[in-house]
Amino acid sequence: MGNPKSVNEVGLDDLVEVGLSREAAAELERKLRESVARARRSGTLSPGLELDPREVWRELASAGALKPSHPHRVHQLVYYSVYSGWDASARGPPLYWFPSLTYYAPSLSDSFNGFQVYWSIVLNELSLSFRRPPSCILDTSDKSKPRGTWLPGAVFNIAECCLLPSQQQRRGDDSIALVWRDEGYDHMNVNRMTLKELREQVMLVANALDATFSKGDAIAIDMPMTIHAVIIYLAIVLGGSVVSIADSFAPREIASRLHISKAKGIFTQDFIQRGGRKFPLYSRVVEANPVKAIVLPVAGDGVGVKLREQDMSWKAFLSQVDHVPRYHQHLHCPVFPQKEYAGRQENLLLAILEVFK
Repeated sequence: MGNPKSVNEVGLDDLVEVGLSREAAAELERKLRESVARARRSGTLSPGLELDPREVWRELASAGALKPSHPHRVHQLVYYSVYSGWDASARGPPLYWFPSLTYYAPSLSDSFNGFQVYWSIVLNELSLSFRRPPSCILDTSDKSKPRGTWLPGAVFNIAECCLLPSQQQRRGDDSIALVWRDEGYDHMNVNRMTLKELREQVMLVANALDATFSKGDAIAIDMPMTIHAVIIYLAIVLGGSVVSIADSFAPREIASRLHISKAKGIFTQDFIQRGGRKFPLYSRVVEANPVKAIVLPVAGDGVGVKLREQDMSWKAFLSQVDHVPRYHQHLHCPVFPQKEYAGRQENLLLAILEVFK
């Protein structure tokens, strides 16, 4: 925040400027002055400072001076003003919360003894959108399962949670979802994509997937982490499962993972671009003999390699969908029977474990 004012210099106008009404600003200013006075009376000094800012912060916290309803800029202003003279290079980052044994035991106990309430709050904070909510947090009635069953009966799709607005997390359609810069364009400004734009792109790919593959097919990805890779990954998760394969793998390792996961298709690129040079990727994938490959160009619209008869270019793949579809939950969040889902997850786990052999 540049050179922040000290806590003694922060006044009514400063608090109004960061978003408080004059009435709320007056109340907070009063609590600031009272907290500083109490900290000064405690007699605790900090090297090079008139009083210990940690004591000021403790007093502010005890007084409930800052509220969750206050704008974030208010919290920033007060925090940085309290610690304006703090030497972080010598003393580490200024503290925000001071755990103690007094609070540790109840907090730990609550997470165990009151876990039904505790985990309900956690799930709400994470903004998980359940298509079918769990009957409870933990079911311990089945004695054959010594650890119980967490979230029994719950159904949700994590990609859907990423793509939909969330009031809890203050995430709207116009919120920035992705920030990136394309390889080789370091001199250009970064690109940005809103949540709505991301959702539309994911839905476009999800519908093209639906036109190309069958429900329940496992699809692999072997390409660098580009904007297209993110969109493809979310589209596959939205419609089923995904097998992630590092772009540095040799053909033998790629083939092993495709076999274990029984992938019906794979997304890849014609080349990988690094430091102004192009390295073949599609040719390595072809050596692994996938059933079908959808090939993206490293640059431009057209792929720079000759494709096998059964493979498709990215452009041809998307051309199967002639418009950006609207999101329909019942169409794009499939629900698999529990046994089928477990089997699909097991195949994915085996493919991942192969990496560490």
